[in-house]
Amino acid sequence: MTGRFVTFEGPDGAGKSAVSTAVAEVFAARGITLTTVREPGGTPLGEAIRTILMDAGMQHSGAADALLFNAARAQLVATVIRPALARGEFVICDRYADSTLAYQGYGSGVRLDQLRALAAVSTGGLVPDRTILFDVPVTVGLERRRHGPGDQQTRFEDDSRHDRAFHERVRSGYLAMAAEDPDRWRVVDAARSLEQLVDDVSDALADLLTPAWSEPDGAPVRTG
Repeated sequence: MTGRFVTFEGPDGAGKSAVSTAVAEVFAARGITLTTVREPGGTPLGEAIRTILMDAGMQHSGAADALLFNAARAQLVATVIRPALARGEFVICDRYADSTLAYQGYGSGVRLDQLRALAAVSTGGLVPDRTILFDVPVTVGLERRRHGPGDQQTRFEDDSRHDRAFHERVRSGYLAMAAEDPDRWRVVDAARSLEQLVDDVSDALADLLTPAWSEPDGAPVRTG
C-alpha cells in the first residue's frame, strides 16, 4: 500500500490528540504501519520551537508565530513525514499548515497569501491526502482545556490577545477552508464521545485504506 498523509485539524480542546491515540490502536490491530506526529514537534528542533511557541510568558506577533511554526514544519516534513511516506507508511499529523492559516491568518490577521507561500516553502508542496476537521463550539473547546491537565495550557488559551473572538475567527476560518476544498476535508462533530469520533474518523479514512480497512468478512472496522 502506498503511503498516505492525513492531518487532524481543529480548535483547541477538540480532542484531536485523544482520537489520534485511539486510531493508532485500531491501525495496529489491522496490521497497518502508522507514523503519528504532532505540530509543532516531532524532531529535536521542532520540540525546542514548541517550547518557545507555547510559553505563556512570551509574546509574539502573528507573523513571528507563523515563521516559527513553519521552521518546525520544514524539519518535520523533511526528516519524518516524507521518509515515512516513501516507506509506504500511513502518516497522521496532529496539526499542519492549515493550522497556521487558521490561527495566524484568520485569527491574527496575517495575510493568507503570504502564509500559503510560506507553507509551500516549508512543506515543499506536500499536501495531505485527507484533512479531518474536528469541529467544536469555542465555549466547549476552551472549557475542556480549562479542566484538562495544567501542562496543556498555552498562551493560545489564556493570553489576553487570544480571547473568545479570536477563537471564533479561528473556527470560522477552519470551516471556510473545509467548504472550499471538500475533496480533501472531512468535518466531524468533536462534541461527540471519543468512541463515536473514532468511528467517524474511521469512516472518513476508509476510502484511503481499502481493502486493509475492513474486517475479515468485509465489514468496516468499528471500535464501539
